[in-house]
Amino acid sequence: MYYLIIFISAVFVNNVVLAQFLGICPFLGVSKKVDTSMGMGAAVTFVMAIATIVTFLIQKYVLDPNNLGYLQTIAFILVIAALVQMVEIILKKVSPSLYQALGVFLPLITTNCAVLGVAILVIQKDFNFLQSLVYAVSTAIGFTLAMVVFAGIREQLAKTSLPKAMQGIPAAMICAGILAMAFMGFSGIVRL
Repeated sequence: MYYLIIFISAVFVNNVVLAQFLGICPFLGVSKKVDTSMGMGAAVTFVMAIATIVTFLIQKYVLDPNNLGYLQTIAFILVIAALVQMVEIILKKVSPSLYQALGVFLPLITTNCAVLGVAILVIQKDFNFLQSLVYAVSTAIGFTLAMVVFAGIREQLAKTSLPKAMQGIPAAMICAGILAMAFMGFSGIVRL
């Protein structure tokens, strides 16, 4: 039951983009089309899950036992950057078609603060290994959901006639605010 609460909380209540404001750059930059949003979401889900597993193990078995907690942020950034590079190299050799499909999304994940944020949050929340994995995947699903819904709204906005001053980013920001308020409606369901 606790894992279901973690899932609902991470996807809807404490959505990483709409409630915690992590991952705003790809949220605004890659969300012009639903296809690209889904590609970015899939790539983020994969990297966030692997990064959380590796950083959790580094924290529990390297940093904590050696009293090196002050190196957490630097170590996690290096691990995430290295993981993204390894994933990129492996995908290029193993599955060139998937590598081509993800395209520019893989390098963009290195600078996505949501990946680092989740890696740090699982340590701060004192989750065990399985809870950390569920939280990471759920957060990535919430990130993807927010991006895909926002991309759908932006695609529809592109088809409407808006005043010149409202076209582009101003309309997108207003829609993002309304979407964040809509997700706030889930806040009474669970508390993590």
